[in-house]
This record gives sequence, C-alpha cells and structure tokens, in this order.
Amino acid sequence: MAVLDPDVRAAVKASLARLQEAAPGRSVEVRIPPYAAVQAVPGLTHRRGTPSAVVETDADTWLALADGSLLWADAVAAGRVHASGERSDLSPYLPLGG
Repeated sequence: MAVLDPDVRAAVKASLARLQEAAPGRSVEVRIPPYAAVQAVPGLTHRRGTPSAVVETDADTWLALADGSLLWADAVAAGRVHASGERSDLSPYLPLGG
C-alpha cells in the first residue's frame, strides 16, 4: 500500500472544503482518490448510489485547478479530468480563493 503524502492530503481536503463553500450543494460528487471525495454544486441532491454528476481527477491536477495554474478546459481536453453529468463543469468555481 502506498504511503499518502500528508501535505497533499491536507491541501486536497482544504481545497475541497473551499469548493463546498463556493458551490454549496450536493449535486456533483468530486473525487480526488485516494485523498478525498465531497459533494458540492447547487442542484438536485444526490442521496445514494452512483451520482448523476461526477468529477474525478488526481491530486496534482486538482490542486493546479484550485490554484489557477491549470484551466478547467485545458485539463478536460488533456484527459486529466473526467467529468460526467449535468453540472459537472466546475469552471465557474475555479480557481478557488483562500
């Protein structure tokens, strides 16, 4: 089992918390494995099973999106972000302040 970098984990969790503040709701599940997953974005609330909208990426990509050093459209075009479902475009919320 790989050892997770505690600094990366802290940065991912803090940035996901900022996303939840910027886009309160539960219509999109944002997954940054193996560090964390949250639900955010206004709209229909996801309750159980596979959500209708999912965003998944690695920690390095997520942190680059969060700090603005990578644009959402560029990350999606490069296949670094997998986004499916309604409301899965997080570009209105990125980069994150804080």
